[in-house]
Amino acid sequence: MVSTYVSYLAVARNLNASLSSVASQATVARDSAYYKENIDKVTTVDEFMGDYKLYSYAMKAYGLEDMTYAKAFMKKVLESDLSDSSSFANSLSDGRYAEFAAAFKFAGETKTAQSDEQRDSLLDAYEDSFDTEAENIEDETDYFEENISSITSVDDLLSSSRLKNYVLTAFGLSTEYTSTSFLKDVLTSDLDDSESFVNQLDDDVYVSLAKAFNVSEDGSTDGDVMSEDQLSLVTSAYAVASSTLASTETGEAYDTYFAAQIGNITSVDQLMSDDKLVSYLRTAYGLSDTETDNFISAALKSADIADAIGLSDLHDAFNFDEDGALADGETAQTSEQTAATTAAFDENYQVLIANTETEDAVDNYTTRIASITSIDDFLVSNADDDDDDNDDLPELWEMALRAFGIDSGEVSKSEVRKILESDPGDPKSYVNSLKDDRFEAFRNAFNFDSDGDVTVPLQAMSESVVDDYAAYYKQNKIRYLEGDELTEATDAADEEIEYFRDQMATITSASEFLADDRLVAFALEAKGLDPEDVTSDDLEKIFSSDLDDEDSYVNKLEDSRFAELVGSFNFDRDGNISADPTGTVQQRGDVLETVDAYVRLTLEDDQGDSNTGVRLALYFEREAPEISSAYDILGDSALFEFFTTSFNLSSYVSNMDVDKQAEMIENFIDIKDLADPDKVDDLIKRFTAMYDMANGTGGTSTALSILTGSATISADTLLAMAQLKSG
Repeated sequence: MVSTYVSYLAVARNLNASLSSVASQATVARDSAYYKENIDKVTTVDEFMGDYKLYSYAMKAYGLEDMTYAKAFMKKVLESDLSDSSSFANSLSDGRYAEFAAAFKFAGETKTAQSDEQRDSLLDAYEDSFDTEAENIEDETDYFEENISSITSVDDLLSSSRLKNYVLTAFGLSTEYTSTSFLKDVLTSDLDDSESFVNQLDDDVYVSLAKAFNVSEDGSTDGDVMSEDQLSLVTSAYAVASSTLASTETGEAYDTYFAAQIGNITSVDQLMSDDKLVSYLRTAYGLSDTETDNFISAALKSADIADAIGLSDLHDAFNFDEDGALADGETAQTSEQTAATTAAFDENYQVLIANTETEDAVDNYTTRIASITSIDDFLVSNADDDDDDNDDLPELWEMALRAFGIDSGEVSKSEVRKILESDPGDPKSYVNSLKDDRFEAFRNAFNFDSDGDVTVPLQAMSESVVDDYAAYYKQNKIRYLEGDELTEATDAADEEIEYFRDQMATITSASEFLADDRLVAFALEAKGLDPEDVTSDDLEKIFSSDLDDEDSYVNKLEDSRFAELVGSFNFDRDGNISADPTGTVQQRGDVLETVDAYVRLTLEDDQGDSNTGVRLALYFEREAPEISSAYDILGDSALFEFFTTSFNLSSYVSNMDVDKQAEMIENFIDIKDLADPDKVDDLIKRFTAMYDMANGTGGTSTALSILTGSATISADTLLAMAQLKSG
């Protein structure tokens, strides 16, 4: 009779072939195919347990076949919160239950408008946009000042799109729709001729533009194209027009512009036509946006109206009559009035600077986005939400658009909705039809479905799988350690886990993942694989493999963990992020682990039908690397039987105090040795020898002969001989 050890070797030495043989058995192949095809259809624990074929398959895969009948018990296991150490599954001494619960995600992934990474990235871009804005204003102004002095004709000016756009922006004119020929007619107009082109437009903005340059009717410059005062006016106007956040620099630009322009004002209508001057007065005299321009105009003309609406200070700061005009010899303001208005502006603008720091806007965004459940929520104004303190802060959608370089005036709220409802993966979707990278980036920063409701963030690795990998990694890093070594290893593991979490949220393709050696090493070690044993070329072939093709590179590898690793990522066949592989209650990697575990358990059961010792040896060989303490052996009846048989101990030892039993195990086995395949094989030799002696199998035990040194023939030779005999 063939000894237990030789029978074990016949399977273990050709494990991949043995597993393939079992997987190809008609019943196993059929049940596995059913599981793969249907597990993605269930969404609740009740649906899962209601499909007996699925439920019993999974129970066997995780070694819980004997508990299949206990549905109420297993439902509590599957509904356990594994992040809670006191939850039902975690409170059970048998770790298989927590492992089983971890393989399924019935609670589902967290649906959120933005993941932490998406939110933080957007807010960083939002805050950076103000620095970028200031830098751009400075750069454009430097360019304008450096190059305007070399302009000798209107054609020189207008032929430079950069100079032309600077001027248009300064005067609040469209850089897209204002034609060059129109501008030339404005700039070459004779301001003293009431019939000239610019005067016929009857628009003070164009008159101010023409006054800012010294251009003759023939297009040539009269000396310098701009005086210092004209240059100061235009650059300050540009700074005011381009700034979207109150700052000291913008305040100074406002003062310069007001001082330069107020002396040219001859009527209320002319003043009200200049948005920058009106904005200046609103700040100086504390006027809110709800107080219309008509209020300001009326107050400037009439002392009685100004008194009635509380704007007497504004009226008294100017010298207009009730028709909005100036008496002969009068100016819009005296120097004292201008000084008072400027002082009022500066005082109030400092408050505005303090109130418009991005910190408040960011805090408001962070608070509100956490409770957003739909696009409708996202588009609710701060003024209409439940917080009365955020009404003056930027709107959420305005902040988001700005983060991606989009002016809120470029799109309406209805267009924002259409963008956010678009499927970024559909080339024909609305957002992709815009053919603008900014809008695509904006869409990808949020997680809304086609109905406008929040959904699960699409990441290279789903959040729950990241949690699993973090747990596996840490477990593998701290196993067997105690004291200071445990503390140091825990801290180091936590640091790597934080890096893995943060970076995985940014990965968008398999190539990006493989380019980060730190991420790759983490993922491999979490799966119990040594990064030193896998080359970059191997990894590229592994991640470019088609998991659905049995003949693909990864599926031909002897170690199924590589296929499980690939299945843990939401990459399509081209290595890009896709929603297709994400699954419902199980990710692809979890499905593969379950199927692999089922096939392995079936192999062990099949071997156990002819020799229980082989089943126990195979089980121990599989579980040994996961054993962290003597209590793991005590909590597993099969492992405990392996131990008592190996050391010829009476079953009555189980009546001893648990701690005494653990101490006894540690006297016989150095738990750290279980990470060494050679030490594990030595224990299996001992077990099979003692098993054969106890059960009268195998005649003189081959394993015992090997252990005692009496054998003069190698285990490989014995295995070959046994295979010849069985043939």
